[in-house]
Amino acid sequence: MAKLGADSTLGPVVGRSHDSVVACGVYVDGVRLPGQWSAADAVAEVRDRGEGFVWIGLYEPADEQIRDVAEAFGLHEPAVKDAVCAHQRPKLKHYGDNLFMVFKTLGYVENESPTTANEIVESGEIMLFLGADYVVTVRHGRHAGLRDVRQQLEAIPDRLAAGPAVVLHDIADRVVDGYLEVVEAFQGDIDLVEAAVFAPRSVLGVEQMYLVKRELVELGRAVMPLAGPLRRLSDGTCGSLVPDSVRSYFRDVDDHLTSVAERVAAFDHQLSSLVDAAMAKVLLQQNNDMRKISAWVAIIAVPTMVVGVYGMNFDHMPELRWKYGYPLVLSLTFIACLTVYRLFKRNRWL
Repeated sequence: MAKLGADSTLGPVVGRSHDSVVACGVYVDGVRLPGQWSAADAVAEVRDRGEGFVWIGLYEPADEQIRDVAEAFGLHEPAVKDAVCAHQRPKLKHYGDNLFMVFKTLGYVENESPTTANEIVESGEIMLFLGADYVVTVRHGRHAGLRDVRQQLEAIPDRLAAGPAVVLHDIADRVVDGYLEVVEAFQGDIDLVEAAVFAPRSVLGVEQMYLVKRELVELGRAVMPLAGPLRRLSDGTCGSLVPDSVRSYFRDVDDHLTSVAERVAAFDHQLSSLVDAAMAKVLLQQNNDMRKISAWVAIIAVPTMVVGVYGMNFDHMPELRWKYGYPLVLSLTFIACLTVYRLFKRNRWL
């Protein structure tokens, strides 16, 4: 794979813009060196010392904004393009002397009810470039900031001294913990949907349930593909970039992810059952409506038939010349309608 150079296709350099740089720190023996650093100065400092690493964080950078960082660290062009464009599935790529990993981040959107919401889960992405002496994080989305991760690691220099792989682990751990929070919140929504489906005279529509199903699919797209990359990080596939002292930590993250994946699969099964139940309830309601319509049509057919007979204008009909003819016909018609009504009522068609 070619590295970014002067002939890169990412676009022309229009000036050194660092608007997207959230933080850039140089860490030696787990301690952050004082001062403000550019990407080039930070990597030069680390390589001159022969120890430590650089951690630079970017937020939704444009092509020209990531160019300086990519050139300073020698990042590979296909991965850089993915980091700028976003909309990637969770994955892990090994480019010789560095790793490129994609995480899908999730955030729960508070709503009055899942049955009236337009969005339940919002997603973002964290792309991470990992080398022997650097970590570059590129974040997309309004949630899942990494400031807390950085502060927690800086408070434990002994742990941060283990190198860039520790940063990768803590970010993976934070992302999976975010999945757990979303799953817990989603459980409440599933319970509300279940209660609405089986409530008497419920007005919950199948379309509203499919919205919840759509959000669950988005949750699954973030969780399920991450299992493979986490196992590769824990089984030694990545070589010296993930040392043995850090590798075991990824097994714990993988265990947590497995728990989340199992709950997502259970939600999917439960929601599919609820959709089937809602469909059956809709069909039953339609059946009842059709029975009521048919019953009323049958009742109305009695006076319609009588009126039709009289509309034929016969001259020789007993009641035409009998004083009580019309009252008798009307009474018989009413009794016939009432009899039909009672028959349908007894058979629960009305």
